[in-house]
Amino acid sequence: MKIYTKGGDRGETGLLGGVRVPKDDLRIRTYGTLDELNAGLGMVLADPGLPEVVRLGLSRVQGELFQMGAELATPRNRRGSTALLEEVHVTALEREIDEMEQVLPPLKTFILPGGGMSSALLHVARTVSRRAERELVTLHRAEPVRPVLLQYLNRLSDYLFVVARFLNHVQGKVDTPWISP
Repeated sequence: MKIYTKGGDRGETGLLGGVRVPKDDLRIRTYGTLDELNAGLGMVLADPGLPEVVRLGLSRVQGELFQMGAELATPRNRRGSTALLEEVHVTALEREIDEMEQVLPPLKTFILPGGGMSSALLHVARTVSRRAERELVTLHRAEPVRPVLLQYLNRLSDYLFVVARFLNHVQGKVDTPWISP
């Protein structure tokens, strides 16, 4: 199979099932941002010193982002073959957030992105997650999506924030507090 199809040479791409849409269609923009987020998580996962608990969580999230992307790439009137994200996926993020926060010092101020390299990359991924959420909200207004997708992305940015802090903590790095001038 060739990697290039030339099908998009005129600014269109195909949804699953063959429906053609412009490359700047809200669905394409949204799952393109999910793809960007997934690539950012791949950068973090390339860290050979990543604790296994973080590696497992981020790897699972990568798969869940693919599930969400597949759902968004499927026209509303069609049912894809990929399993859908459900409330249990949101609950899993919440449980992991709670577990990590038990070992973290409580936040008393805003923190600046940074610390170790992987933590800093997680903060970048968090901001991409927020952008994906904004794009999903825009898509939802134009073409309603299942509410669990909105919940998942909202919780995911919180999860990535806490994972970044947790990673700094277990690697002996310090979160940098923001000090108001």
